[in-house]
Amino acid sequence: MIDILVADDHTLFAEGVSQALAAIPDLHVAGTASGGVELVELAKKIHADVVLIDLEMPDLSGLEVLEKLKGSVPAIIVTMHANDERRSQAIEAGARGFLSKSTPLPDLAAAVRAVYAGEDLAPLTTTLREILDRYMEPTLDPGAASLTARERELLALLGEGVSLTDELAERLYISPKTVKNHLASIYEKLGISDRTQAAVEAIRLGFITHR
Repeated sequence: MIDILVADDHTLFAEGVSQALAAIPDLHVAGTASGGVELVELAKKIHADVVLIDLEMPDLSGLEVLEKLKGSVPAIIVTMHANDERRSQAIEAGARGFLSKSTPLPDLAAAVRAVYAGEDLAPLTTTLREILDRYMEPTLDPGAASLTARERELLALLGEGVSLTDELAERLYISPKTVKNHLASIYEKLGISDRTQAAVEAIRLGFITHR
């Protein structure tokens, strides 16, 4: 799970990006800030693997925030002013990524994963698309990644509100005993203890096909 801080003085944009990223299985928005000073203080209190920073904010600009963070956490500038001059300034200040606010969500998520993995996306190169393409898929934790196809189906049903053993068995064409065996395996792999927690994990991991 990659912990992210989001800083933008446009509340609707910050909330929208945060909610969208939080819905992706391997990403977690640990906090949001509406200004540069707030972000710097937040970064001291909350662990973050990557920060997304607007270029123009009250009290401290994105570039000034980068100077104050001094590379303590990888940062991606997300701005409406994505021109070469601003990009060069961001690179000089230590940004590891420089993206437009019009960047599609899958590309933004891929950029977060890439920067977390140590990639430098800030320089404008012809290989950016190639780098992002390598990080388009969520990276699940080992427990979630080890779930079988049947366990994922069962999780999806739990996430959709189907919780009775007999109904789960009927929907999956298996016996109630097999349902219970699958549930025990799911609980162990995900470190959870009941069906309610399993339903929450199904949503977090994106196993719901329809709701």
